[in-house]
This record gives sequence, C-alpha cells and structure tokens, in this order.
Amino acid sequence: MITGSLVALVTPMHTNGEIDWSALKSLVEWHVAEGTHGIVAVGTTGESATLTVDEHCAVIKSVIETVNGRIPVIAGTGANSTREAIELTRLAKEAGADACLLVTPYYNKPTQEGLYQHYKAVAEAVAIPQILYNVPGRTGVDMLNSTVARLAGIPNIVGIKDATGDLVRGQELLNLVGDKMAVYSGDDGTAYELILMGAKGNISVTANVAPKVMSAVCEAALAGNAALAKALNAPLTALHNDLFVESNPIPVKWALAHMGRMESGIRLPLTPLADSCHDVVRAALQRAGL
Repeated sequence: MITGSLVALVTPMHTNGEIDWSALKSLVEWHVAEGTHGIVAVGTTGESATLTVDEHCAVIKSVIETVNGRIPVIAGTGANSTREAIELTRLAKEAGADACLLVTPYYNKPTQEGLYQHYKAVAEAVAIPQILYNVPGRTGVDMLNSTVARLAGIPNIVGIKDATGDLVRGQELLNLVGDKMAVYSGDDGTAYELILMGAKGNISVTANVAPKVMSAVCEAALAGNAALAKALNAPLTALHNDLFVESNPIPVKWALAHMGRMESGIRLPLTPLADSCHDVVRAALQRAGL
C-alpha cells in the first residue's frame, strides 16, 4: 500500500509553455532527497487537461525513469471519456507506473450509476492499482460515498482521493470502505486530521514547495502523534490556503519559480499569477519558513 506524503507534482514549463524536461528531473530528484513518499504525475496540479496524450505519457515516463524505483509513482489517467481513461491507464501501466489516479469524469456530469460503470470498466480493462479521485469543486460531479462503497470490492480499485475537505464526510467514508481500500486526503488544510482518523496519506499541492515538512506531518499523523502533526502543520496553514488564491496550479507554479526551482511557464487558458497576488503567496512562503 502506498502511504504518506504524495506530491501532486507540477509539470514545469518554459515561459513559452513548452515542458521543461530538465526542471522536471530536478524537481523529482529534490522530492526524493527531501523525503517525499510518492509522486503523482500529470494530475490536476500537473496540468493534465492541457497536455497532449504524447506529452502526458512522456511526463509519466520521465518521472518513472528519474525516480528509478526509489519511491512509488502514481500516474494521473482520468478522463471524461471512459475509452480515453482506459487507454491512458494502459499506457501508464506500460510505462511502469505503480498505480493510477483517475478523476471523476468532468463536464459531462454522469449519474452515480455512470460513475460506477466508468470506474468498473477501467478496473476490468487494465490490471494496475487504481485510485479513484473525487473533487466536485472542479469537476461538476460529486461521487457519493455510497458509490465508492459499491466500487470498493472491485479488483484493481485500491483507494480514493477525497478532495472535499469535509472531515465528517471523510469519517463516514472511512467507516464504509476503510477496511477495503486506502483513503487519501486531497485537501492539505485537513489532511493530517483525516490521516489521524484512518486515512493512509495525502496527495498534496503544498508538498510541491514544502516536501520535507509535509512528509514529516504525514509521518507524525500516520504514527498517531496528533500533537506533533498539528505543530508541524501549523506554519503551513496560510500556505495551504494561499496556494489557492487563484486556480491551482497558478500560485504553486509561481511559488516554485520564486524559490528558483523552475521557470514560471504555464499554459493557456491558465495565466501567470496576478501581480496583486504575489505578496500573498510570498508571505505564506515566508510564514512557512521557505
């Protein structure tokens, strides 16, 4: 089982919007050195929506090759077409990914039965560990806990990323499926609390800029040390919030550029962080000691 701090890795780009392959490798090496427990490539934060299929696969392959087996690599392979999700998942398996993360189909708003059939079809088509991903604030569809419970017994479905940030709902989810699949937080602000309740880790935006401390937070929470987890998390509170001052990954890519880790490139329709937000993110980084 994959546990701990799993960074939802950005896809570094030059200012012209082309992928910066050198910076990608450097970021991966930094995460391994800083103790990140796993890497999620080409998820929401990795701008999967604006990468071509060839780029999507190339980023996954680059991350896997750079990691070279040192930590798990999870590939984002979700799509709003079931056929496309199957194909992306198959390609990720061929590339050597340890697991796949599949966001709920977005925009076309399937019913709960449609969500069930979608995930069931992918799980039956490709034999690789698959993590469901519910983020209704971005997709326009909310996969109910009851639907997750139906999916929990299907082979190859091994977990769910819950990005709702609702701890009451998270506890209900853990009660329903915690003995059948891993639950991961997808909300940095409530992550350590959900782990203390029984979640297995956090798929994190904040870990992009604070990998060492996010790993320490998760390790403390997984060990049941609530006081230490809370204390380690406290300086990051503003960062958890302010990395969403504009749409993710706009602020976190600016933050990494500000830290000298990469250029500030991003692809339309996303635009660089507004000047009025620079001080907000800069102050959050400073409060976190970064």
